Amino acid sequence: MKGILGKKLGMTQVFAEDGTSIPVTVIEAGPCSVLQKKEADTDGYESVQLGYGDKKEHRANRPEAGHAKKAGVSPKKFVREVRGMNPDEYELGQVVKADLFNQGEKVDVTATSKGKGFAGAIKRHNQARGPVSHGSHYHRGPGALSSIDPMRVFKGQTLPGRMGGDKVTVQNLEIVKVDSEKNLILIRGSIPGPKNGYVVIKSAVKAAQ
Repeated sequence: MKGILGKKLGMTQVFAEDGTSIPVTVIEAGPCSVLQKKEADTDGYESVQLGYGDKKEHRANRPEAGHAKKAGVSPKKFVREVRGMNPDEYELGQVVKADLFNQGEKVDVTATSKGKGFAGAIKRHNQARGPVSHGSHYHRGPGALSSIDPMRVFKGQTLPGRMGGDKVTVQNLEIVKVDSEKNLILIRGSIPGPKNGYVVIKSAVKAAQ
């Protein structure tokens, strides 16, 4: 298992050898610093904690500053733990860059989706609309909520509410290109989140399936 943190810069296209265009998302992957290592003997599982993006010293609280000081690095804006990474292969304060991954590898990308605000049932849950003829008076409502017998609304009923802003993982995406000099990774297709949103890139768990 490999992992790195980064920032989504936007989308563009690259051209394959046969001339076909490939839509790609450009991610600034790293440089990341290793802040902490967790081992099975002491913590019950193995992981490596990474930090991305330097934070100004006066903006970091004491726990953040002390945690970064143990690794000998400056406080970081974006800190995440990547489970499955072998802690024996990394040292505290080690810098992880985009060349950790290679072209053609399959990865899983996790990010926070764009917030859409309050949305109706049609947009939020893809429900069908009601009749649009005259006299209907029910075009985009949520529909029936429950049957007569329970006399209540069941948990999980699809209703209007706040949409987006959720943690989303897209699996089995292909790395089209890695620019180690600029720390850029180009991934085929789209990934969740807005421009300049933070992302986590990990080795695909279903790549072998």
